[in-house]
Amino acid sequence: MWLTNSSLGRKVVMSLTGLFLILFVTFHVLMNTVALISMDAYDAICEFLGANWYALIATVILAAGFVIHIIYAIWLTLQNRKARGNDRYAVTTRPKSVEWASQNMLVLGIVVVAFLIVHFVQFWAKMQLVEVMHMAGANVNEVAVLRAAEGSHHIETAFAQVWTLPVYVIGLVALWFHMTHGFWSSFQSIGVSNNKWIPRFKTLGNWWSTIVIGLFIVQAVVFTCIYA
Repeated sequence: MWLTNSSLGRKVVMSLTGLFLILFVTFHVLMNTVALISMDAYDAICEFLGANWYALIATVILAAGFVIHIIYAIWLTLQNRKARGNDRYAVTTRPKSVEWASQNMLVLGIVVVAFLIVHFVQFWAKMQLVEVMHMAGANVNEVAVLRAAEGSHHIETAFAQVWTLPVYVIGLVALWFHMTHGFWSSFQSIGVSNNKWIPRFKTLGNWWSTIVIGLFIVQAVVFTCIYA
C-alpha cells in the first residue's frame, strides 16, 4: 500500500495525523481557557465530554491518530538514518537553511510524550478512565467516580503540586518547537512546496503555535498561583 510502502506515503500519513493533533491541541486550549473564566462552565464541559458514546469515539480516534503519528515518526527517523549511514557523522555544523527543530523532532517528540504521560495521569486517568472502568463494572472508589467529571477539582489537585508548573513549561516549550516545524512541513509533505506558500505556512504556524502554547502556559501559571 502506497501509504506504508513508500517514503512519501509515510510522510503524508505523518503530516495528516500531525495536523489532526494540532487541531485537537487547539480545541483543548480553548476548552481550558473556559476554566479561566468560569470553573462551573468548565465542569459542565468536562461532564459533557465524559464517558458518553460520542466522547469515547472521539477518544479512540484521537488515540489512534496519536499512536500512528508516533509509529510513523520512529519509522521515518530510522529510515532516514539508515539511508544516510555514516554520512550523518560527517557534518558537525548545521546549515542556516535547516531549522534546529527539524534536526531534533524525535527528541522533542520524546519530551512531549513524557509530558503527556504526566498530563494523562493527572487528568484523563482520573476522569474519563474512571468513568469507563465504573461502567465496565470494575471496583472503583465511589468518591473518585463522583468527582470524575469535576474538572475544577483535578486542576486544583494537579497545580497544587509545585513541580507541575516546571514540568508543564518544559513540555509545552518542546511542543511549541514540534508544532512550529511540524505545521509547515506537513503542508510541504502533502504537496505544497513552492516559495510562495511555504513562507506563509511558516508564519502561520509560528503564530498559531505561539498563541496556543502561550495560552497553555498562562493557564498553568494562573492555576499554580491560585492553588499552589
